[in-house]
Amino acid sequence: MAATTTPAASISAGAGSNGGAEDRVLATAQQIVKSLNTPKEVREDMMLIFSSFDNRLSNIKTVMTDQNDALLARLEAAETIIHRWDGGNDSSRHSSSSSGNHRSSSFSLSFDGSPEEATEFLSAVDEIISLLVDLSSENKPDMVDRADSALQMAMSLLEDEFRRILIRNTVPLDAERLYGSMRRVTLSFADGDVTEDFENFGLVANGDGDGCDLWVDLINPTAVEDLKEIAERMIRAGYEKECVQVYSTVRRDALDECLMILDVEKLSIEEVHKIDWKSMDEKMKKWIQAMKITVRVLLAGEKKLCDEIFNGSETSKEVCFNETTKSCVMQLLNFGEAVAIGKRSSEKLFRILDMYDALANVSQTLEVMVTDDFVCSETKGVLEALGNAARGTFVEFENNVRNETSKKPTTNGEVHPMIRYVMNYMKLIVDYAATLNSLLENDESDGLSRDDDTEEMSPLAKRMLMLITCLESNLEEKSKLYEDGGLQYVFLMNNIHYVVQKVKDSELGKLLGDDWVRKRRGQIRQYSTGYLRASWSKVLAALRDGSMGGASSGSPSYRQRSNSSSSASKMALKERFKGFNASFEEIYRLQTAWKVPDPQLREELRISIQEKVIMAYRAFFGRNKSQLEGGRHAGKYIKYTPDDLESYLPDLFEGNQMVIHPRRKSS
Repeated sequence: MAATTTPAASISAGAGSNGGAEDRVLATAQQIVKSLNTPKEVREDMMLIFSSFDNRLSNIKTVMTDQNDALLARLEAAETIIHRWDGGNDSSRHSSSSSGNHRSSSFSLSFDGSPEEATEFLSAVDEIISLLVDLSSENKPDMVDRADSALQMAMSLLEDEFRRILIRNTVPLDAERLYGSMRRVTLSFADGDVTEDFENFGLVANGDGDGCDLWVDLINPTAVEDLKEIAERMIRAGYEKECVQVYSTVRRDALDECLMILDVEKLSIEEVHKIDWKSMDEKMKKWIQAMKITVRVLLAGEKKLCDEIFNGSETSKEVCFNETTKSCVMQLLNFGEAVAIGKRSSEKLFRILDMYDALANVSQTLEVMVTDDFVCSETKGVLEALGNAARGTFVEFENNVRNETSKKPTTNGEVHPMIRYVMNYMKLIVDYAATLNSLLENDESDGLSRDDDTEEMSPLAKRMLMLITCLESNLEEKSKLYEDGGLQYVFLMNNIHYVVQKVKDSELGKLLGDDWVRKRRGQIRQYSTGYLRASWSKVLAALRDGSMGGASSGSPSYRQRSNSSSSASKMALKERFKGFNASFEEIYRLQTAWKVPDPQLREELRISIQEKVIMAYRAFFGRNKSQLEGGRHAGKYIKYTPDDLESYLPDLFEGNQMVIHPRRKSS
C-alpha cells in the first residue's frame, strides 16, 4: 500500500529505473485508470496522456492490446472445447452411455472412452470461470457476455451429465441381504467378529460396535469422484442451486424406491385406518424394520455421500441431505402417526411399543443428521403420539380386565380362558418394562391398598400387581357360578396356581417378588382344605362311629347287649357302609369329570384325599367289617376295600367322567 500512495509518487518512483521498474510503473498507471471506472475510449486516451509525461509509458497501448488479445484467445479456446462437446459429440456421447462400458469416469463414457477429453472439458470450464473473475475488473461487456454464454452452456452440459451419472450409478437395494446383515448387527456385534460379514454383504461398518454407522453403497463408489468434480465446478460458477436440485431429485426418487423394496407403501391416514388387523400387523412389522434400515443404513449412507460430493460447501451438504431425505422420512412418520391416532385395541399394544422403541432408538441419530426443523419437529411429535397410543392401549387393556364379567363358567373347573389370555399378555408386557416404566412414570396407580408394600416398586410393577389383584377378585366372582362347593375350590386352585406359575416362570416374578409368590401358594393350600371340607365332609361323617361309640364285636359291652340291640346296630352299620359307598360313587362320577391340568397340583389333591378319606375309611373298615362278614348279602354293603378305593383315586380330575364298577363279588 505504501508504494501506491499517489499516482505521481508511483510514477516518479520508477524514474530512471529499467526492466522491472517500467513494468511496475505500467501496472500502476493501469490500476489508476481502472479505478476511475470510465469508458474504454476515455481510459485509452488517459493512458496516452500518461505516456506523454513519461517515456517508460510510451509502449502502453501495445501492452494493452496484447493483454486484450490474450484474454480473447483464452476465451476462444475454452469456447471451442465447450461447443465441441455440446455439438458434434452429442450422439456419440449418448450411444456410448448405453454401450455397457461402465467405467469409473462417466466423462470417459461421454467422450468415447477418452478421459483426456473429460479433463480437457473440465479445464475449459475452469478457464471460463477464471476469465470471468479476471474480466470482472475490465470494462469488456462483449467478452463478458461471451464468457457467460459459454459458462451457461457448460453448466447445462454438466448438469445433464451430473444427472446421468447419478441415475446410471445408483445401486439397487437388496432388501433380503440387508435384512440378514441387520440381524447380524443386532445379534453379533458384541462378539466383535462381524466386520468381514458386513463387507461380504456390501455393508460398511465403523469400529464403534453400536450398529448406527452402517451403510451400503448407494452409488457406485467409482462414480463419486466424477460427481464431486462436477459439483465443485457448478458451485464455483454460481450454479449451486441447480446442482443441489438435480442431486436431491434423483436421490429422493432412489430413496422412495428403497422404501418400496422394503415393502413400505405410501398410504393416507384414512387408508391405514381401513386395513384389517392381520394386514396391519404385517405392515407395522415392516415399518419397524424399514425405520431401522432407513436411518441406520440408507440415511447414514446418504449423509456420507453428500459430505463427499459437496465437500467444498457446508451449505450444500446440509440443504442437499435435507431435501433428499425429507420425503422418505416423512413417509415413514406419516404411517407412524396414522397408527398412533387409530382405534385402540389390546392386540395392537406390542406392535405399537415396537414402533415406539424403533423410532426412539433412531431419533437421536436422525436429529443429528437431519437439520430440517419441520422433520425434526414431526419426528418428536410422532414419537410422543406413539407413546401416548401405547399408554392408552395399555389402559384400555386394564379396563377390559376390570370390566370382564362373563357369566359362563368353564364346565369342569379348568383354567378360565380369560386368565390364560391375561397372563400370557402380561408375560409379554414385562418384555417392554423399560419402555412402559418411562411411559407410565407420571400415571397414578389407583386401586392398590395402602397396606401393600409398593413404595419401592416400579410404575409397571404397580400396574401388574393391580391387574392381578383385579384378576383374583374376578376369579372369586366367577367361582360363585358353580353350584358345587368343591368345584368352586378346584376352579380357584386351578386358576391361582396357573397365575403363580406364569409369574414364577417369567420376569413377572422379579416385578412382584418372592413374597407375593409365597402368599399365593399359601392361598392354594387354603383352597385345597376348602375343597376337602366341601366335597368330603358328608363322606367322612358316615365313617364316624357316633352312637355306636366305636365298640367292636369282641368287647364286653357288645356281648352284654341284647340280641335286638345287636340286630339294630348291624342295620345301622349297613346303612353307614351303604351311605359311604353311595357318596363315594357319586363323588367319583362327578370328580372324574373335573379337570386339574397341572400334574403336580392334581397329584397333591389325590394325596390329600388319600390321607383324609382313605385313611379314615381304612380305620372304619378295620373296626367294623367283622360285624358284617359272614352275614347275608355282606358284599352288598362292604363293596370296597381301602385298597380298592385307593386304586380309584388316579381317575379323579382327569376331565373324563367315569362310573365305578365294583371289583369285589357279592357274597
